[in-house]
Amino acid sequence: MNEALPIHCVALSGGVGGAKLALGLSRVLPGDALTVVCNTADDFDHLGLRICPDLDTVMYTLAGISNRVTGWGQAHETWSFLEALSHLGGETWFRLGDRDLATHVERSRWLRAGETLTEATDALCRALGIAARVLPMSDDPVRTIVLTETGELSFQHYFVRDACEPAVSGFRFDGIDTARPQAAFLSALEDQATRAILVCPSNPFVSVDPVLALDGVEEALRRAAAPVVAVSPIIGGAAIKGPAAKMMAELGMPVTAAGVARHYQERDLLDGFVIDDADAGQAAEIEDLGVPTLVTGTVMETLADRERLAGETMDFARGLGARCGDRAGTSPPERFA
Repeated sequence: MNEALPIHCVALSGGVGGAKLALGLSRVLPGDALTVVCNTADDFDHLGLRICPDLDTVMYTLAGISNRVTGWGQAHETWSFLEALSHLGGETWFRLGDRDLATHVERSRWLRAGETLTEATDALCRALGIAARVLPMSDDPVRTIVLTETGELSFQHYFVRDACEPAVSGFRFDGIDTARPQAAFLSALEDQATRAILVCPSNPFVSVDPVLALDGVEEALRRAAAPVVAVSPIIGGAAIKGPAAKMMAELGMPVTAAGVARHYQERDLLDGFVIDDADAGQAAEIEDLGVPTLVTGTVMETLADRERLAGETMDFARGLGARCGDRAGTSPPERFA
């Protein structure tokens, strides 16, 4: 690896778990050295406003204003709007706090004025004092549809309104065939200054797969000179937060860190994988997939946990880069030669 090049990291993120690692990365890297690309297939229009749950969770976390109890929304939230809406008989299944509401109003105003989601996100990040670059995966709409035993559900209806109760049989990403990856996102994957591409510990099916499904993204990851390293969202057979483990079981997959690694490596995407100490016994199985594995503590309860995991993951990725060399233009079977 050419150490004269500046260190830059691209992180692919969903909501809570991804935001925790993104915060750690923002603490161990200079602000201009981190690009966080957020899933937007969870986005939806509600009460006339554009809601972007994963983008907002990442922004609030990086800005230091996230609600650490719920994992979503802002700290010190109040609920006057929702209470008034309830009295009027409005839809209250998706909880919009008063502070959070301001973000959605401003974003929707910019979008109606003809600004892109990227431009609206950039304006919000500047207002919140966020140094890292936060990008939507696309400026074009993509919507996750969850296929369940009770029929098709939009993701937020499945996740929030129905509390993830219906059994899952698959997923569809409406709009993915015509959606274009955000231009700066693709450029960052191809940039020689990018020294690590991290897949955060987010839900592999509904947070990461929509990003990977965008036209050209998987190819760009395979061509990238930087190593691609994923952090497992499954620890000891369970997800810290969210329905990833439940989805894996319902899809007939082993609910293990190795199962997540296999999900990604079936598409030949990984150069490294990070698992928790609790899953150390799976390291050999993952390495049999051709994926070097780092075993460490991946539960991020404190800010120190986030910083430590971010630093260890970056060191691991840098080591892979030095060992594997520049893989740009390498065909997939040669990546681990």
